[in-house]
Amino acid sequence: MPSLKLDPIDRKILAELQGDGRMTNVELSRRVGISAPPCLRRVRTLEETGLIKGYHADVNARELGFEVQVFAMVSLKSQAEVDLSAFETLARGWPLVRECHMLNGEIDFILKCASPDLSTFQTFLTEDLTAADNVASVKTSLVIRNAKDEPGVPFEILEARAAAEEE
Repeated sequence: MPSLKLDPIDRKILAELQGDGRMTNVELSRRVGISAPPCLRRVRTLEETGLIKGYHADVNARELGFEVQVFAMVSLKSQAEVDLSAFETLARGWPLVRECHMLNGEIDFILKCASPDLSTFQTFLTEDLTAADNVASVKTSLVIRNAKDEPGVPFEILEARAAAEEE
């Protein structure tokens, strides 16, 4: 749970900005039902506490020429913290890797990769990923289509939980 106690207005602000981070403060304040100055103060507090990490454009990767998305499941030879951290540092430096998550279980990391074509991904796979220190194995799955790509968190669950706590 966040260290900052969120009230219903804060949750509404976060939900609205998650859906459209470009709206004006005036529009946001109208949507959440408070005046603009306190709305702006709340947004700044949410930013300062790290609950709002940034604002991003949702770009169309395929229209920009990134035709290939691949999930790469990586197993390491060693799971010592120094080795896990070293792999994370490598992953942050690879432009094709858009997300990197450490997992529990058989696979140590899953990488979400975006590439303009299979040839570019294959080069990355053979020259960078599988050749990296401490990589034991890599299994890849090519994305055929995307059924859902929902950013952020499901605020409706937070609202239901908050309502249940108030009862």
